Amino acid sequence: MKLSIITINYNNASDLEKTIHSVAKQTWRNFEYIIIDGGSKDDSIEVIKRNQQSITHWVSESDRGIYNAMNKGIAKAQGEYLLMLNAGDVLCSTSVLEQVFSKSAYNEDLIACDVYRSADDKIFDKSHFPDSLTFGFLRNGTISHQATFIKRNLHDTVGLYDETLKFASDWKFFILAACRYNASYIHLNIFISICDCSGLTCMPENFPAMKKENEKVLKQYFPAFLKDYSDYDRIKSKTLKRRKEDLLLAAKNFIKSALSKRAAV
Repeated sequence: MKLSIITINYNNASDLEKTIHSVAKQTWRNFEYIIIDGGSKDDSIEVIKRNQQSITHWVSESDRGIYNAMNKGIAKAQGEYLLMLNAGDVLCSTSVLEQVFSKSAYNEDLIACDVYRSADDKIFDKSHFPDSLTFGFLRNGTISHQATFIKRNLHDTVGLYDETLKFASDWKFFILAACRYNASYIHLNIFISICDCSGLTCMPENFPAMKKENEKVLKQYFPAFLKDYSDYDRIKSKTLKRRKEDLLLAAKNFIKSALSKRAAV
């Protein structure tokens, strides 16, 4: 089995069905499909049963949150690579998996592709990810789990998702994988999925809590780098401020000189 696609869901029946259909219609079929439902009380179970022919394994039971559900999916997965596609996220077209896997063999730990972002079923943004991962990029950003194929055995090295975190566990996994465990990485210039931006990490009211979780992880694992980058940001900010002041002064002097020449004429 080449790939395990894992979808987690809780009380999101209509979006779950969209996700299932986007997976079921793929032209490339060398994957299993796992759904982890958190004991939904809406029509999610009916949706799953209605589409059971497209699902390899599913379970509906209470869990301890998003990352606990994702870890349950990983525990069931048999594929060489994993793709986390939550309820509401959809694959871009019927042929995206074929574009990635049918013509090329990979050995990288992380295969990152690009992602569209949507709200109310309308695409409003898109994210292109870098061709190489650096601490500087990951310190303030991340690649998308909806568009990144993760080698299953990388979790044996880095660990599962940290269930003590509410928002930043997938980011923590990626920064540890790349910057602590030197995971290999490749970026493919292909849009894989449309990410539903109605989740917790897209809500502005959660941004301060997300920042605190990120800072906690950085202080725990990369304290020296964090100070270096804080110093760098401070110097960069001062440099930009000085450059703006110099440009403004140069503009004022140019205008003053031009006006003096015109008056002399």
